[in-house]
Amino acid sequence: MAGNFSDRDGLIWYNGKIVPWRDAKVHVLTHGLHYASSVFEGERAYNGTIFLCQEHSERFIRSAQLIDMEMPMNAEELNEAKYAILKANNLTDAYIRPVAFRGSEQLGISAQQTKTHIAIACWEWPSYFGNEAREKGISLQVAKWRAPMPDTATTASKAACLYATHTMSKHTAEAAGFTDALMLDYRGLVAECTGANIFMIKDGKIKTPDPDCFLNGLTRQTVIKLAEEHGFSVDVCQITLEELLSADEIFVTGTAAEITAIGKINDSTFTVGPVTRKLRDAYESLVRAPKAKAA
Repeated sequence: MAGNFSDRDGLIWYNGKIVPWRDAKVHVLTHGLHYASSVFEGERAYNGTIFLCQEHSERFIRSAQLIDMEMPMNAEELNEAKYAILKANNLTDAYIRPVAFRGSEQLGISAQQTKTHIAIACWEWPSYFGNEAREKGISLQVAKWRAPMPDTATTASKAACLYATHTMSKHTAEAAGFTDALMLDYRGLVAECTGANIFMIKDGKIKTPDPDCFLNGLTRQTVIKLAEEHGFSVDVCQITLEELLSADEIFVTGTAAEITAIGKINDSTFTVGPVTRKLRDAYESLVRAPKAKAA
């Protein structure tokens, strides 16, 4: 995702209109900028079809509800807008970023007078971690920041306010030569990476952390179903860092990351193993399978 994202060719869906990319602007006193009153989604289109389009739209609305922000569109309207901006940009394989935020109609902690603005951008974006990660895996540094307790933050929402610690953790990891950061939760248990969920394989069995204080990713849910369909048992449970480091294989899942293997955590190394490869291939076949559009 290199480059200046305010200075690109293309079109963005913005409050019901398709506008030139460079004209999709907000005021400096926008509430979402000052108080992080914003939610977003990350989606991918494969061969012209948005994967889990309806599910992403429903989560987008639910995230807004969780931060007490009115969403002026229903899921079907959001689906139509996403496909419209894909078509306007002449894209069939793309990353899609819907975002909703409180505007500049009121500035202060209270935001009852603000309007919820919605924008949807899309662009070509191949593998999040790069093709080299397919065979080597990415490297993780254990972060000092923790996922919050579920009664201290809206951890079930994809809200912008939850990602500040993720950004800081990723910066620290990259400065130390790692690809990404591994976040633990408030108890010191394994939670997630900065933008992806995590799975481990030990003796042919798959485990993934219980998402009781972090986002239960849609890709995560898809991979659990795929694994079970391929005969693997999946244990959703609490995982200690010590247990994770004893794994035979580790991988992460997410819309951007898809299925990406982990090759290193701190000083511990891992191989891209057969279970990871099998699920990665199954996921790629699933998302690229011919199907009717959802909108």
